[in-house]
Amino acid sequence: MKAERNITAKQLAAVAVCTALIAVCSQITVPAAVPFTMQTFAIFFTICFLGEKKAAFSIFAYILLGVAGVPVFASFGAGLPALFGPTGGYIAGFLLVPPCAFLFGKLTGKSPVGKIVGLVVGLAAVYLFGTLWFIAFSHSAGRNIGFAAALTSCVLPFILPDTIKLILGILLGNKLKKLLHV
Repeated sequence: MKAERNITAKQLAAVAVCTALIAVCSQITVPAAVPFTMQTFAIFFTICFLGEKKAAFSIFAYILLGVAGVPVFASFGAGLPALFGPTGGYIAGFLLVPPCAFLFGKLTGKSPVGKIVGLVVGLAAVYLFGTLWFIAFSHSAGRNIGFAAALTSCVLPFILPDTIKLILGILLGNKLKKLLHV
């Protein structure tokens, strides 16, 4: 039987700092139908820095803070209305990224390429979940937005910036993980 490993104070502090980083990066925003933020950078960084399991806790804590009313979502949004608004699916979709990175990493023998593929698949899952949510929200608000139109406004403009944020998150997260031994 494998012994359970307790989280250290240093690791717990790292989870808290990454949760705060996600909240801060969510405020670095360029307004749009789906705002451009540095939030995705923070998600990728957190996964590479903490590892998938602790990153999932950090992302979940970020979402819980927002639901509890702390203004951590983009443009200082908070509460259930922000989570259940047009972009709430992207926020909730962030919970899909750590399992994708973990799964693809495991399937490839913990290869760095597998983790990168997992992060890309996780981002694609965020795009899909968030876009479907955006469409459903738009329909409930009386606007008939189709899948192609939603992709055009909610995904296509983000592919290049998110690719850059993914690369930066991987590079910085891995580098700091080695330096700080988290």
